[in-house]
Amino acid sequence: MRHRFIWHATALSLLIIMGSLQDAGAGSRSSPELARHLAGIAGVAKSSPVVTIPAGPFLLGSKRVDDDPYGNWTQFDDTELPQHRVWLDTYEMDRDEVSLGEYLAFLQQRKLHPSDELQKLIWHVITIHSIADQTLSRWPALYVTWAEAKDFCVAKSARLPTEAEWEKAARGSEGGLFPWGTTAPNPTVSMFGQHHVHEIPILAAVDSHEAGKSPYGLHHMAGNVAEWVQDWFGPDYYAYMPERNPPGPTSGRYKSVRGGSWKSHRVMLRTATRGGSAPDQRLATIGFRCAKSPFPDDQPFSSK
Repeated sequence: MRHRFIWHATALSLLIIMGSLQDAGAGSRSSPELARHLAGIAGVAKSSPVVTIPAGPFLLGSKRVDDDPYGNWTQFDDTELPQHRVWLDTYEMDRDEVSLGEYLAFLQQRKLHPSDELQKLIWHVITIHSIADQTLSRWPALYVTWAEAKDFCVAKSARLPTEAEWEKAARGSEGGLFPWGTTAPNPTVSMFGQHHVHEIPILAAVDSHEAGKSPYGLHHMAGNVAEWVQDWFGPDYYAYMPERNPPGPTSGRYKSVRGGSWKSHRVMLRTATRGGSAPDQRLATIGFRCAKSPFPDDQPFSSK
């Protein structure tokens, strides 16, 4: 095993590269010029298509590997052990990560200002890097806290996916290594391993990288931005989770984050690699997508 059991000592140092703990309130009022760009980005927003994930079992987690410390099939740490089959009822999930355009449109509808971090980033890439509003609209949402992500999903009569739902959507029913299969990550399948001297995110459109789609057709389940999920992060949860529709631990310190980001090493792109972050953290490396259960009460798992 190449890493220690606890995530927040090692893995968070890889995932949580930028950002600081912030209140989840709205940001400052934008300048008139920036406000025009924000409206332009929101004005060309497109909603993600929705993919139905059929009911049935899937392989969750990893088998222990002790003789290949740097192999792709070797567990990142003990939090993804043991591997076992879990049953999930039918659910729906956004094909794409929530876009920056969608998120800004949501904030406008709520008469809220984007966070100061997000405003600063948008102003920088517009004025220094000449990135167009149309391009920014297709970027993934970022600098979003867990509660803000949840509120967005609830507003569209959805929710954040459970961690088990996210993993099945990423790897399929037979425990795929990466969303696209077993080949090593490369720039045609994923946006990862990027670096900018001034820590500016290097992102792809949420509907790009067709070659990297998951078995169910979802984009960017590895790289671009990591994604908040519904669950609290439980380091030993896989050892005692229920075999049907696991809802996640009832409490915790961190919320689970999955998928790796534009800045991640390839090990973070494995579909089984787990991680977490403080729910009020705003980062340039974390976004989200929404899910929905086909039940009137929109529960993430059945009562059976």
